[in-house]
Amino acid sequence: MARLRNLFLLIALSGLFGLAGCASTGGKSAEAGFQENVVYHVNDSTVAGAAMRNVKNHLDANPQAHIVIVTHGKGIDFLLEGARDDKGNPYDITVQDLKKKGVTFDVCNNTLVSRKIDSKTVLPEAQIVPSGVAELSKLQSQYHYAYVKP
Repeated sequence: MARLRNLFLLIALSGLFGLAGCASTGGKSAEAGFQENVVYHVNDSTVAGAAMRNVKNHLDANPQAHIVIVTHGKGIDFLLEGARDDKGNPYDITVQDLKKKGVTFDVCNNTLVSRKIDSKTVLPEAQIVPSGVAELSKLQSQYHYAYVKP
């Protein structure tokens, strides 16, 4: 009987320690000072609204997350002056709100050049990078950003 009780106690404690390891973070980093770095890849502006909702939700869950949205190809369109979604809502208001929360918006210069788009039409909240795909690669390989494709 004592052996059975000890076995039961051992199993119960093992389970508790296992659960504690999974649930101990409470939605926060297990390491003090951990910085969550994430790059969202947008190459089609039809998903821009969903991408920005994902980013907002991400920041609601972790306000300290450092988030970069890298755009290229047709993905840059929502970061151009006067851009609106399919319901006629302007993108710039959401972009401004996310910028205030620390989100960085990158626009591919190669796309601007190949599509003959004047860089002056890019929203002031966005920055132009030489190449969107090169920026994605750099953020992932050199700076260990997690990659999200909405």
